[in-house]
Amino acid sequence: MKLYFSPGACSLSPHIVVHEAGLAGKVTIVKTDIRAKKTADGGDFLAINPKGYVPALVLDDGTVLTEGPAIVQYLADKAPQSGLAPANGTTARYQLQAMLNFLSTEIHKAWSPLWNKAAAPVQHEAARAAIDKRFNDLKVTLEKQPYLMGDKFTVADAYLFTLANWGQWTGVDLGLWPWIKRHYELVGARPGVQAAIAAERAAK
Repeated sequence: MKLYFSPGACSLSPHIVVHEAGLAGKVTIVKTDIRAKKTADGGDFLAINPKGYVPALVLDDGTVLTEGPAIVQYLADKAPQSGLAPANGTTARYQLQAMLNFLSTEIHKAWSPLWNKAAAPVQHEAARAAIDKRFNDLKVTLEKQPYLMGDKFTVADAYLFTLANWGQWTGVDLGLWPWIKRHYELVGARPGVQAAIAAERAAK
């Protein structure tokens, strides 16, 4: 398998899952310039994912998966012993999917205007207000348990960590939400997370 990523992008989430699932030796990571739409070896990324963004996971049979929530679940299912996702068909799995959808549509998308320096100040203010609201929505959950789905780390935690990680580049102070900061630090200390971050820094 090949995982196409761009340093600092949301592709860090599946990259973390690769390491947490023990799949690092089975997945090749490929650095991608999402602005130029080129892979590190000069290939045309649009030929792989016509949408033009990461992550993209190319399976051994050539099938291409896109969209982070789908990719992390696929990877988790390749290593069920890791416990990164509940079994398919269970209520717990649907709860995980609900959380991934929440993170994707309510928090991930809320961040978009903050990456656009040309956006009007009112757009930045609206984005920060949306992030504040949705981080507050997680307060009860993360004050009663260490991880989003309970006492165990799952793919949802890799996604939230990736989103919270953007605070360092967009001026979003995680200290405003102690439960988010605590989760960020807890997840960030995991060896699998550190390995993914190190691999992205080292990739050429």
